[in-house]
Amino acid sequence: MSANTTAPPPGLRRAQEVLDFWFGPDPLSPAHFSDRLHLWFGGDDPPELIAERDALVTSRFRTLMDEAASGALDHWAGSPHRLLALVLLLDQFPRHVYRGRARAYAQDSRALAFTLHALTTGADAALSLAERLFLYLPLQHAESAAMQEESIAAYRRLQADAPAQHRKLFDSVLEFAQQHQNVIQRFGRFPHRNAALSRRSTPEEQQFLDTPGA
Repeated sequence: MSANTTAPPPGLRRAQEVLDFWFGPDPLSPAHFSDRLHLWFGGDDPPELIAERDALVTSRFRTLMDEAASGALDHWAGSPHRLLALVLLLDQFPRHVYRGRARAYAQDSRALAFTLHALTTGADAALSLAERLFLYLPLQHAESAAMQEESIAAYRRLQADAPAQHRKLFDSVLEFAQQHQNVIQRFGRFPHRNAALSRRSTPEEQQFLDTPGA
């Protein structure tokens, strides 16, 4: 069989399926950006549409997520793009599949470890702006003041690297990271997770949760 017709290794192919689903052909292009934003963050979409997308992630990637959670895909960390796919399976996809439940956050510590590995090895330099945005998210999701500082540093670098046409977007990305840091500085944890994690909210946290737009 010639080199041009050789199928990619199964691990590479499966990682690419994750990346293709999440990012599409060009996630920051005007033609695709709006669709990507709705998939990634939902925004003000109606609950039934969010549930439909969650079901799609579940049907396509639940098995692969379970493999990632078990450690069976840890070898993906040897390649920047496969490492990113692994982080998505541990950090972003559970937030769709287990939305509002404790399992949505169960793999956060493992996702964070792979993100820190990527930063230590410089693997993030091989990724696009949109890919780096999601590689760094486990830092933003960490209930740790130190990791929030790393998050701000990472998103400041991302903002600095953004070309003029994307500067407004990555200004907003940095602002969002700063909002997360502010919550951790104030409470030491994310109160929005308390119900899912069976944690009792303090009076101050409850006041915060009851505030519109908190």
